[in-house]
Amino acid sequence: MRLSLLLFLVVFLNGGGFAQAAGSSLAPDISMVPHKALYNIEMVSKSSGTQILNISGQMYYEWRPGCDAWTTDHRFNLLYEYTDSLPIRITSDFSTYEAFDGTGFDFTSRRKRNGVLYQEVRGRADKVMEDITGQAIYTIPDNLVFDLDKGTLFPMAHSLNILEKAQKGEKFYSAVIFDGSDEEGPVEVNSFIGRTVKAADLVNFPLEVNKSLIDGKAWKIRMAFFPLLEPMSDSEYEMDVIFHENGVISDMKVEYRDFSVVQKLVALVKLENAHCEESQD
Repeated sequence: MRLSLLLFLVVFLNGGGFAQAAGSSLAPDISMVPHKALYNIEMVSKSSGTQILNISGQMYYEWRPGCDAWTTDHRFNLLYEYTDSLPIRITSDFSTYEAFDGTGFDFTSRRKRNGVLYQEVRGRADKVMEDITGQAIYTIPDNLVFDLDKGTLFPMAHSLNILEKAQKGEKFYSAVIFDGSDEEGPVEVNSFIGRTVKAADLVNFPLEVNKSLIDGKAWKIRMAFFPLLEPMSDSEYEMDVIFHENGVISDMKVEYRDFSVVQKLVALVKLENAHCEESQD
């Protein structure tokens, strides 16, 4: 099961800031909101034929802009319970480093099953622009390379594009994304941008959530994911999110073929921006 990390890799820039981040080496606009968040994950529905009895756990997410790149850290701790076998605890750590100018994307991931490492991923993807192809080259595992077609996006650029479309009132956006979270390569993501919402009217947030970070404009967005490695007519999975203009995701539901899980925000803290000195020419 591929629990995509694309929607956790989200930041917000205003119009000028977006142009800088997409096409130059300038630092991001100060309107971005670095933050760390904790989400509870639980299964809310399942099909009659599935062997999965329950899924529960947490996901920790931290996003910070550095002086040259966005850095993210994700940590999952999930318990899978089955009808015909012992439960399995899956823990994973996933980190990324995405250059502001799109020239490079470093990624690393480690997954453990009941405390035993069973998958490790590490590598780097090079520059992909509208008129330039690129490559994602893995150092772990060996000899794994994906060619990235022109226009392929890394996660932050994709998230910024969605927000730009939402602010313009556009309702549909399709793109190919490489996020490096596993060995499956790029995915096509179709996004349907819904109405603006006030998250506090739809979700009850605990006291540990910084309310100032969820009071602003947000959109309901539905996304469908299609793997390119094994093309299929139906999406591999779909998700609904409440997506804030400052980059916070306050609520999420992921629908797989056999079950659905929700991700509820239980803690949210604003972080300080990096202190960077301008280079001297």
